[in-house]
Amino acid sequence: MTTAKRDTYTPETLLSVAVRVFNERGYDGTSMEHLSKAAGISKSSIYHHVSGKEELLRRAVSRALDGLFAILDEPGAGRGRAVDRVEYVTRRTVEVLIAELPYVTLLLRVRGTPAPSGGRWSGAASSTTRWRIC
Repeated sequence: MTTAKRDTYTPETLLSVAVRVFNERGYDGTSMEHLSKAAGISKSSIYHHVSGKEELLRRAVSRALDGLFAILDEPGAGRGRAVDRVEYVTRRTVEVLIAELPYVTLLLRVRGTPAPSGGRWSGAASSTTRWRIC
């Protein structure tokens, strides 16, 4: 008798599933039930990793923005002629956009992004701002 092996989810793999479902259904159209079915785990297993779907959205948006903002800290973004710096930042931005495409797609759909705890963009919006997806 063989038993089906259940996938073990980490916060990172769960985030990947959540981003896929958010992009397919929209954030408001996604329930914890949708996320648990897509991940093949119980809702309580999701809550073991995160406090809820808003935390998943915050983590996804942070991942996209952190990757983009990190480019500005790279040596190529701050040294050399202005045209070389612009070219470097543009090239690296495209690379990050491609590497993090599902996360950036979700970011571009989010309106009224609340500030995550800490980080470069924490002053960008009030922590009471509501999430809205286009």
